[in-house]
Amino acid sequence: MANLKLKPLADRVIVKPMEADEQTKGGIILPDTAKEKPVEGTVVAAGPGRVSDEGKVIAMQIKKGDKVLYGKYSGSEVTVEGEDYLIMRESDIFAIIS
Repeated sequence: MANLKLKPLADRVIVKPMEADEQTKGGIILPDTAKEKPVEGTVVAAGPGRVSDEGKVIAMQIKKGDKVLYGKYSGSEVTVEGEDYLIMRESDIFAIIS
């Protein structure tokens, strides 16, 4: 993850999803098919921002290293060098976790 070979454009971000829970709070181990899709992850790269109709770049509020919450089915899944990532627009991110 240190030298990611993807560079997002415009207002897109690349997120490394957190691993899905392997077991429930009660201790039941879940198979892969029963795991919830993660909605939390870490931003590993962010684009420069979107360009307004006037041609000005609107800076991103999200930056590399932010822990974020996003929609369950947001973004496009990609695999780079065996690692899974999501590429999504900044507007698909609901919140930064502090």
